[in-house]
Amino acid sequence: MSDMGAAQTFRQSPAGERPIVAFDFDGTLTIRDSFTAFLRWRAGAGGWALGLVKMAPALVSYIGDRDRGRIKAASVREFLLGVERQALETEAERYAAEVWDRFMRPDALACWNAWGDKGAHRIIVTASPETTVAPFARRLGAEGLLGTRLAFDAQDRVTGAFAGANCRGEEKVRRLRAAYGDDMTLAAAYGDTSGDTEMIAIATEKGFRVFTGRP
Repeated sequence: MSDMGAAQTFRQSPAGERPIVAFDFDGTLTIRDSFTAFLRWRAGAGGWALGLVKMAPALVSYIGDRDRGRIKAASVREFLLGVERQALETEAERYAAEVWDRFMRPDALACWNAWGDKGAHRIIVTASPETTVAPFARRLGAEGLLGTRLAFDAQDRVTGAFAGANCRGEEKVRRLRAAYGDDMTLAAAYGDTSGDTEMIAIATEKGFRVFTGRP
């Protein structure tokens, strides 16, 4: 597996001979984008509104280039720059506990649990930061988590950049192969956007927008 576990406080487990099943997170296991919702929750109504005003140039650029990685990096710089890792992890844990009951899709959870009952190695592969998704992954009992990695400086504070590429599209497949080997196969994969297409394509069971339940 990758070396993410210790840095992001999520303990990975080896897949061994178990079938690997990959789930996107935002919109698949959840009803909405978790990172945007977390930033808004953390900033509060006033801080969120002010931050969006300051992000206006980046938002205008996004309308033109549709670069999800760039707009996400801009939001990290605006809302998380300088935040200590431990403080961010603590806030992410509080957030997950607060929103869980109204955030997770019941039909997606049923599928997740069914694969667990079959002994599958269940991994979340998400474009959201690993740091903010980790509390959800722990609650789910996930065996693995791959996501976008935030960069931290020598003082363990958010730099406003990523440590690697935005984890969507081909990057999801690259990260899976880096974690499990180039010959890895997916028993199933579930997602809901174009950023999941490549991951779903390498799975035996292909689940695109199959979950619609709401809490």
